[in-house]
Amino acid sequence: MRTHQTVLRLTCILGLLLAIQFSVGAQTPTSQLNVLFLIADDLNCDLHAYGHPRVQSPNIDRLAARGVRFERAYCQFPLCSPSRSSFLTGRRPNVTRVLANPGSGRFSTDYRPNTHFRDFLPYTVTLPQLFRQNGYFVARVGKLYHYGVPGQIGTSGLDDLASWEYVVNPAGRDKAEENRVFSLIPGSYGGTLSWMATEGSELEHTDGLSATAAISLLEQHKDKPFFLAVGMYRPHTPYVAPKKYFDLYPPAGVPLPQLSTDDQKRLPEAAYLSAKKEQESMTDQQRREAIQAYWASITFMDAQIGRVLGALDRLGLSRNTVVVMTSDHGYHLAEHGLWQKQSLFENSARVPLVVAAPGAAANGRSTSALAELVDLYPTLADLCGLTAPKYLDGKSLKPALADPQARIKEAAYTQVRRGRYDGYSIRTERWRYTLWDGGEKGEQLFDMQSDLGETRNLAHEAQLQPVVAELKQKVLIYSGSTP
Repeated sequence: MRTHQTVLRLTCILGLLLAIQFSVGAQTPTSQLNVLFLIADDLNCDLHAYGHPRVQSPNIDRLAARGVRFERAYCQFPLCSPSRSSFLTGRRPNVTRVLANPGSGRFSTDYRPNTHFRDFLPYTVTLPQLFRQNGYFVARVGKLYHYGVPGQIGTSGLDDLASWEYVVNPAGRDKAEENRVFSLIPGSYGGTLSWMATEGSELEHTDGLSATAAISLLEQHKDKPFFLAVGMYRPHTPYVAPKKYFDLYPPAGVPLPQLSTDDQKRLPEAAYLSAKKEQESMTDQQRREAIQAYWASITFMDAQIGRVLGALDRLGLSRNTVVVMTSDHGYHLAEHGLWQKQSLFENSARVPLVVAAPGAAANGRSTSALAELVDLYPTLADLCGLTAPKYLDGKSLKPALADPQARIKEAAYTQVRRGRYDGYSIRTERWRYTLWDGGEKGEQLFDMQSDLGETRNLAHEAQLQPVVAELKQKVLIYSGSTP
């Protein structure tokens, strides 16, 4: 099996074979629409545009006001590398076979340290690669494929050379001052709750440098079709932002979630295995400070998004640029007694998603249509008049951009791995059903119409067994456990 390094050396050769393999020939973009792809790292729906009463996100809010806000958008795997590999290839995690972050191994026992999707899909055409093949200037600023944060800030991480014509790997004072960050485990940052309020200019931070680089690229390439992907590092741990953003959220005013009886019992056990030991002994003050820091990082990141969107407007590019704003997965802030990601509850699986397409009839409105991140590839190809590969696993969301009442799919799927077994969750308009290890490690059913907080597991209610049976069958088919 090829190593990741070998695959990267072969990508130039592979690129020459792609058009023959999949008949995705070069095309002249018919609509001349550009793409600005904005992605935050570990961002949940704690945004004013999504109804959060405290978090300030004025720039994402303005984008939502001129685009379409998807209320029910879901990642396919609530972990960085599996999720990003999925939506950038348009394939589901069981196809990419990227089911863990490089070098983590906490929940996975059968992957290699640097698993890369091209080890298994060497000839695949990625989302940015499709635009590159069709005459677009295609660039990446910051984190798109997996980076270890903060360890790999300033590097290309687990990148894909064939995807980009030009890359920028910024590294700011948040990386340089890493040793000053408070952490629940001293010296551990990326996977551990950790935070710091800094002095100085926000332009010195990695995300500030990313915004500056993105603005420069917009100015330089405004006269030809472009696909510009800008990956912010916040609000990923460590939650680092200038002190003025921390001051917006005094810890005393930060509420803590209440735990249901199910959450206190932590059953089924598999649903709560993403909890980490060091988080169990946090004081309430530390919990409030961690949430304060996460919210501060959101508002700081939002300000950098605002700088990029401001440049898009200033350069007159908003009228012919599709803007997408999303996250790689959701995030827990003590809901269900959990922090961060890797659960199959709504907080971890759900992502913010805004698509602002010039002239879309539904702009300025929201849609409750179910959407998945794997749908982004076919959607952007559809909007820009490009022929996407036939093997993509998602569906174009374009109908919902024309009519917010349109329904694209009946369900969204999210999965995780727990050592030697998997968990799969299906989200329909009414239900969330989760199956652990084919049922051997338990199952959960939540009524998302009456119980948005997922406080009561209904999987064993006698009158709901027909619902359980139907959803279980769908999950088994999705997971490949049944024909």
